Amino acid sequence: MSPLRILVFVAVVAVVLGGGHYYLWARLVRDTELPAPWAGLARGLLVGLAVAVLVGIATVRSAPRAVSSPLMWVVYLWFGLFFFLLVLTGTVDLIRAAVGLAQTLGGVPPPDTERRMLLARVAGAAVGVGAVGLGVTGIANVLRPLAVKRVQVRLAKLPDGFAGYRIVQITDVHVGPTIGKAFIESLVEKVNALQPDAIAITGDLVDGSVSELGPLVAPLAKLEAKDGVYFVTGNHEYYSGVDEWLAFLKTLGIRSLRNERVAVGGPAGFDLAGIDDAHSGGFGRGHGPDLARAVAGRDPSRALVLLAHQPTAIDRSEELGVDLQLSGHTHGGQIFPWSLLVRIAYPYIAGLYARGRTQVYVSSGTGYWGPPMRIGTAAEVTQIDLLRA
Repeated sequence: MSPLRILVFVAVVAVVLGGGHYYLWARLVRDTELPAPWAGLARGLLVGLAVAVLVGIATVRSAPRAVSSPLMWVVYLWFGLFFFLLVLTGTVDLIRAAVGLAQTLGGVPPPDTERRMLLARVAGAAVGVGAVGLGVTGIANVLRPLAVKRVQVRLAKLPDGFAGYRIVQITDVHVGPTIGKAFIESLVEKVNALQPDAIAITGDLVDGSVSELGPLVAPLAKLEAKDGVYFVTGNHEYYSGVDEWLAFLKTLGIRSLRNERVAVGGPAGFDLAGIDDAHSGGFGRGHGPDLARAVAGRDPSRALVLLAHQPTAIDRSEELGVDLQLSGHTHGGQIFPWSLLVRIAYPYIAGLYARGRTQVYVSSGTGYWGPPMRIGTAAEVTQIDLLRA
């Protein structure tokens, strides 16, 4: 990324963060006339947290993990709480505006100063309690034992001898400042217990360099599957040194499918293909999704399963005769109501869908990104059992 683009990005982030924090101060501190010393403490805390977010964003990939991890725990926890505060405060303001308009149209006089202050303080307290409650709930959802989601997919071209074939999918783990080696070790144990025939890692495994995160990811070498462990890149690998990661994963016995396919089970089996992430084309020669290349020359009578990080690949998958696409990227929206916006961008947000003769399963993700919180979604390891249609 060019220095100018970095400068523009930092400027936009600073303006958005500054505006958001000012809005919270205005509504929750100034308008409620919070008494001293609480008003000063709240103002200082908001300023300090805003600065911490900027420092964290600027240093997360350059600072040693011993420094970045505790800082980013603070930043991400606050960022989640900040989001809930903004949403709830904005909702209160919309309700207040609607009530004020109704009163004006109905000829009802506005409340006096004392009543307005009482309403502002009640609303502020409700927003604070609600935001903390949502934050705690979101953290509790992340800390729950990782669930196994079992999905049956029927494929018309699946050979009889492969009925019950088990693919275990993990995706969007986001090993980084707040997800580390203990999580990976637990994940490996859970996946191996499912006795998969093949394991698919559909991108966004890491958020950081091999030098920093390689030892945390290394337990993936213990993954066990009869027909192997396969990986396709997500967009975050391209922010983290993709070529180094591809080389490192190879040392763990994980095969990366980069616009290519393998024959699972030999001539009597089915085809498994994988493509680069949809956003990888700008990262240099040799990168970029190319499904046509991956399926060139294949026998169309064989079932074809595709690993593609982003569900938007379904457009090309349907065109080129993919039977089943396995994707992630969306996190199922991760946090409501953010998930409503994600659903607009990605209609296939979580679960199994059909698009013509092609099916696509979109995982909600195995880890999380940013705030260690989930509201309205759950992390998953996906057990996909293939059956004949």
